[in-house]
Amino acid sequence: MATTPATEHQFDLPDAPPPPELLRERRRLHTKLKLATQIGEGIDGYIIGGIGMAMTALTADLHLSTVMEGLVGASPLIGIFLGGPLFGRLADRFGRRPVFLVDMLIFLIGSVLQFFVTDGLQLFLIRLVMGIAIGGEYAIGAPLLSEYAPRKGRGRLLASLEISWYVGYALATVVGAVFADVQGGWRWTLASSAVIALVCVALRGGIPESARWLLSKGRREEAEELIAKYGIEVDVRAELDESAMGQRAGFRALFSRRYLRSTVFASVFWAALVLPYFAIGTFWTQVFDALNMGDNAVAALLVYSFTAVAGVTVGCLVVDRIGRRRLLIPPFWITAGCLALVALRPSSTPVIVGGFLFFIFLNAASSALTAVYPLEVFPTSLRATGVGFATAMSRVGAAIGTFLLPMGLDHFGARFVLFAGAAVLAVGGLVSQFLAPETTDLDLATAARTAREPAA
Repeated sequence: MATTPATEHQFDLPDAPPPPELLRERRRLHTKLKLATQIGEGIDGYIIGGIGMAMTALTADLHLSTVMEGLVGASPLIGIFLGGPLFGRLADRFGRRPVFLVDMLIFLIGSVLQFFVTDGLQLFLIRLVMGIAIGGEYAIGAPLLSEYAPRKGRGRLLASLEISWYVGYALATVVGAVFADVQGGWRWTLASSAVIALVCVALRGGIPESARWLLSKGRREEAEELIAKYGIEVDVRAELDESAMGQRAGFRALFSRRYLRSTVFASVFWAALVLPYFAIGTFWTQVFDALNMGDNAVAALLVYSFTAVAGVTVGCLVVDRIGRRRLLIPPFWITAGCLALVALRPSSTPVIVGGFLFFIFLNAASSALTAVYPLEVFPTSLRATGVGFATAMSRVGAAIGTFLLPMGLDHFGARFVLFAGAAVLAVGGLVSQFLAPETTDLDLATAARTAREPAA
């Protein structure tokens, strides 16, 4: 280890093997933090994915109108719009650790309450609150993990959270299929997330505060104790420099000249990736009916979910090898073409199947970056706030798309819906071409500075 103080230069691990005690401490913390964050991300996907399988049955049981059906489907996304900025600001102001635990308790309570709903309004309100918790999870879970992650392999580690999301989504479809023929089975499908939440609450106890957050608050001594205890890689000087420039950072700072580029990029690319996926996935049965393939809708939804798992897994494996920009920009244009092709040939089964499979796979592969890019383009003092805001903006479009999709199918048909999805993806590709930075293998503080410069 360099003999210069950690407050002056980057704190790197020594060339010689670290002491066994340090290795054990670091391994224990990383394992616990990774599991606690991955399960939290998985439950987000589970909560959103479960509604797709349950929607038809609960619509009939609760006698939902088309408008209420859209509201129930969009409620978590609306909640994310509120929860992302709220929890993000709380995490930047009061610390990562307390928000990390409270957020999961909300999941647990909301999951149980879903079982007892008697009308659409109750379900809408409960899932709205759960959506607020999902927004909180995005704003705190991945940022906390990123602040303990090493530079090398950070993209793969963070992208693995998206694998957890898609696994959770896919698991919810399996559970939904199991309960599909059970009277009131949709209640069990929705409430089953309580089991996952309970496990996650138990894991989150004892996780320490972020050393980077402590530095951003001037608590240098506490931060250096954690850095030494766990062998954390931190460019301390860069963190202190960023902290000095962002001491008064708050929500309004996101729209300052210094950070506006990062705010626009993180919000737009994320929204463009998730809008078509959420809208089509939530109402997959109706989309397949509109394409005259309703008999295969349940099987197709399972294929949809597991193809997404395969896609995000590939994205996770290559994100540190090919770089962030290459994983983001070309797939935007290809997936836009896939949806447009299906819209042009809605009577061709091979085109429908092939087009959707390519769309799902590549969209999911790029979606690995939603757990990476937003964390790298904001400094520590603004990271959770910035991620929370980007999460909210991504869900504004997704909520609007999910709310409008059933009405769009009724009034304009599947072709219009698919062309609209293709247009959204094209906008994402255009914005990313000009604003996406290359942040692979950079320290978080350096990555945040790079994001403020023109894209290469």
